Amino acid sequence: MTEADRTADAAVDQALIERWRGGDERAATAIVERHAPALARFALSLGVRDDVNEVVQDTFVRAFGALDTFRADSALRTWLFTIERRLVLDRRRAARRQPELVEVMPEDAATGFHALDALEADETAAQVRDAMARLSPMQRDVFTLRVQEGRAYKDIAEILGTTEGAARVHYHNALRAVKEWLHD
Repeated sequence: MTEADRTADAAVDQALIERWRGGDERAATAIVERHAPALARFALSLGVRDDVNEVVQDTFVRAFGALDTFRADSALRTWLFTIERRLVLDRRRAARRQPELVEVMPEDAATGFHALDALEADETAAQVRDAMARLSPMQRDVFTLRVQEGRAYKDIAEILGTTEGAARVHYHNALRAVKEWLHD
């Protein structure tokens, strides 16, 4: 994404925020439509599996509750990613305090045919996921934001509460490690 694209996106977001602050409910819908897919991808990359839509919805609830405090020092999407990341971390902490019950249903069992198809189709994705699982949490978050979301180092640093230089170092170390693990 070029600087001109970022500037144009920021202008669209700012106009929508102003419309929403002025009482235009359709502006909120437009904001959600613009950013929900990226938030869903980011939630998945953070390990959220079963309740991605709920996490995205909770992110928007928190964001709209605090939108009056949004100063546009960063892109709206960067701010939303920051809220979502904190929300996911809060949910993980809460989940650790409660035991998880898992119910396995007969339809969850894989047949030989389906398992073979899925294995062939997902082999590379599984290798990348395995390699990413070996990364430190910070490296994994930086790698995900850079590769899957195409975020700039400045945005990554803001989302993760680090410096731009540190984000670059974490990304390059993560990239090197993933390449090494994939070639082993």
